[in-house]
Amino acid sequence: MKLVIGTLSTWSLRAWMCGQLAKIECEIHAIDLSKDGYKGEVLKYSPTGLVPALVVKDLVIHDSLAITEYFNEESNGALYPESSSERALARSLCMEMHSGFMNLRSQCPFSLEVVSPLMDRNEDIQKELDRIAVIFQQARLPFMFDNVGAVDAFYAILAYRLHSYGVEFKGTAGEYQKSLLKWPLLEKAIQFSNSL
Repeated sequence: MKLVIGTLSTWSLRAWMCGQLAKIECEIHAIDLSKDGYKGEVLKYSPTGLVPALVVKDLVIHDSLAITEYFNEESNGALYPESSSERALARSLCMEMHSGFMNLRSQCPFSLEVVSPLMDRNEDIQKELDRIAVIFQQARLPFMFDNVGAVDAFYAILAYRLHSYGVEFKGTAGEYQKSLLKWPLLEKAIQFSNSL
């Protein structure tokens, strides 16, 4: 099994973290997305030309959510809560992260370097920050549900990105953000990303 990831790809980091949580052993193939011609290299593994991609024999799973679901099945449900209603909520939150917060993504790119604080909180950005605060407020602490899972992996990268830009929440939302930032797996993911 080979997990194809890209440098500074937040979705690659999320897939990698979910693999670690599920204790799935993967060969890692990293592609430098800053180099000319990287798309051709990605296309060798992923039909979409995007990372991450999980190669399992002749099967290619080319989306981070699908990779997460595959890891969950391979680990007998390690990435989601036990109750069906909480699993549904967890999947909803993962999918919201997967398809949402486009303004934050475009205006606050993920970086391992020092960045300037987010000073221009226009209406679109503020709406997204307010929504994230509502999501974070639901956390049971130290993680979203009773057991650590995919939701935490998905939102830990966002917590790191927001912290980089000086965005800190208050109350339970702030406690959840801080617990994600202190999470050893996130620290390991950032170190891993720095090593690519």
